[in-house]
Amino acid sequence: MESFTNTAGSASAPASASAPPKAPPRPHVVLLASPGAGHLIPMAELARRLVELGFSATIVTFTNLSAPVDADRLTPCLPASVAVAALPAVQMDDLPANVHEGRVLAELARRSLPNIRALLRSVYSTTLLAAVVPDFLCPMALPIAAELGVPGYLFFPSNLAMVALTRHIVELHDGAAPGEYRDVAVPLELPGGVSLCGADMPDAFRASFTNPRYAKLVELVRSYRLADGIPVNTFYEMELGTAEAFKRLAVPEQAAGEVFFPPVFSVGPFVRRPDPEEAAAGASSPCLEWLDRQPVGSVVYVAFGSGGALSVEQTAELAAGLEASGQRFLWVVRMPSTDGGHCGAGGDDPLAWLPEGFLARTSGRGLAVAAWAPQVRVLCHPATAAFVSHCGWNSTLESVVCGVPMLAWPLYAEQGMNAVILEEKLGVALRVPAAREDDRCLVTRHEIATAVKELVEEGQKLRRRAESLQKAAAGAWSPEGPSRRALEEVAVKLKVALGIESGFSDMKKESHLNYGAN
Repeated sequence: MESFTNTAGSASAPASASAPPKAPPRPHVVLLASPGAGHLIPMAELARRLVELGFSATIVTFTNLSAPVDADRLTPCLPASVAVAALPAVQMDDLPANVHEGRVLAELARRSLPNIRALLRSVYSTTLLAAVVPDFLCPMALPIAAELGVPGYLFFPSNLAMVALTRHIVELHDGAAPGEYRDVAVPLELPGGVSLCGADMPDAFRASFTNPRYAKLVELVRSYRLADGIPVNTFYEMELGTAEAFKRLAVPEQAAGEVFFPPVFSVGPFVRRPDPEEAAAGASSPCLEWLDRQPVGSVVYVAFGSGGALSVEQTAELAAGLEASGQRFLWVVRMPSTDGGHCGAGGDDPLAWLPEGFLARTSGRGLAVAAWAPQVRVLCHPATAAFVSHCGWNSTLESVVCGVPMLAWPLYAEQGMNAVILEEKLGVALRVPAAREDDRCLVTRHEIATAVKELVEEGQKLRRRAESLQKAAAGAWSPEGPSRRALEEVAVKLKVALGIESGFSDMKKESHLNYGAN
């Protein structure tokens, strides 16, 4: 069997002869996270919540494509009942240089299946394995769970709208012949009233049926039906209409005795917890020290996540727009893209790409930092008034949990769909004008300055809505909160399958069946 790197302690240890009898072992869940902080952070929080419900867990990561710093920051924040194991690296350098990132991740998971199988068999032989939980990019691990006779749940680190979109693909191809692929019609109305134009859909979903990438997507989402359930990193009030729609959609399937699509459980929000060492450092962060000197509710926080990048020209235009707005700002500047792709690599200073004299002219009311800031702590700071965001789902939930309205600036993946939800369904965001199909395709400095000023100076309605949603997020994991009850429902199912619990009482069962009613 391949060797695995275990970066956290096991939940159990050998007993000494004089030690008192140990409690029965906790049922164990193995969670498989795709590379990237956007997948690893919510998976870690799911593991933490499972520990609260009586489980132990192992988070399995990939060595390829994973930044060591992600796991290094993760481990100190995890309880003792959660271990972290890294799969051995697999050969990936034979893939074409220009292959799409989604295919790279899927191919990594496929090539790692022998190592995943070996690890799961090892865990199965040494623990009371209750479930295998890959994320939505690794459904190819679900048949291994079936081989072992344990449930397999598919975790979505994004939202219910994304689940609804994948379900639509499954419905669209129900009854299709092998090799037959059907285009998604746009505009698309998802369950719950989320209406998407073509530009707001993830690239792969709006590709032509003749595109091989679309064919791979269809086969990927069809495999989601192998899951026993789909826990999702969202909460009831965040996507109320879509949550209700999923409850209605489940009824005819259950009545017919067939499951066309697995049941869905809203179990979030899962938000990054500060590293204990980072929290102990307190105000030593230059960002937080600077924020401490700013008036309450005066600063616009600008950050585009770890995976997205603006072009060189758009970076300059954003700088000019922030300067022209007259507003205080904290900007996390990443290396601009010079080829239309993601962030550039290397040791260059991102601040060197800013317009000449910009830092001097905005000194005092603006702070630009290179590459990274303690985002949750920045968003929770009293001085922070608004967030200019790419609308990645982790950043979106962090903003919601902190009650901060947003200026939505989606860049790629499902971010356009997230922006639609934030602006049109929730009313907690304005959206920058979409880039036009002209010579530059830029959001102009004038548009940026106007939107930033509107958000800070006239955004009272958005702030009130953000504060209301913040309260709902805080209640989602209260003792009777809908997210806690949803994950409890999954936990009881797993324990019943192991013979640990006999099932719900009538009262508890009624509570779970109506978890979204309040």
